Amino acid sequence: MNRKIIIGDIHGCLATFEALLNKMNFSNSDTLYLVGDYIDRGPSSKGVIDKIITLKEDGHQIVALRGNHEQMLIDNYIAEVNRGLHQVGDKALLQSFGIRNLADIPEKYIHFCDALPLYHQDDEFIVVHAGLRFVYDNPFNDKEALLWARNWYQNIDMEWLGSRIVIHGHTMQSRKETELQFLNLKTDQVIDIDCGAVMSQSRSGLGYLCGFDFTNQELIFQENVDN
Repeated sequence: MNRKIIIGDIHGCLATFEALLNKMNFSNSDTLYLVGDYIDRGPSSKGVIDKIITLKEDGHQIVALRGNHEQMLIDNYIAEVNRGLHQVGDKALLQSFGIRNLADIPEKYIHFCDALPLYHQDDEFIVVHAGLRFVYDNPFNDKEALLWARNWYQNIDMEWLGSRIVIHGHTMQSRKETELQFLNLKTDQVIDIDCGAVMSQSRSGLGYLCGFDFTNQELIFQENVDN
């Protein structure tokens, strides 16, 4: 079966990401959608980007979106290179690349981030990193909302959305909260799949990387194995 699979915020948790792909039996016949925030906080920012690049090179169908952390990396890199600012990058990210300043990061990783689209839409669902605000006739014109929005559910324009659902990350919530949204998906048409993969299990309900098998309408959770 050609499945559509969406995975939440990875945040440098490469081992957890690989474990979830294995648990979901991800194959070349599947299409994988990633909501962004591949970097920062966790131990393997470089490794996660390398993994995504390798999956694409191996022929997997990957739709990787930009998160606010990729945007911050681009902005901070430009600030270092053009304005001489230093020590503006995430410490864990710098360590994963073995560098002290963002200006030393290989340019291919900046190009990777800069090429990431801000959203994906088809007839069944919309994937964004953070959210949608409906102050514009076309919500996709609000770039800031796509990367940064929180607390936006009350303004969803169901007429504009039609039968599609919105799948996003960015705002951490517990596994139980995501499971509840899944149960109400037909009526509410929105689900947050950021279950705080980078967090310790000591934080109640967090510490899971969430995968949503849209084709089979199933949530799959992988506990953090990086910490």
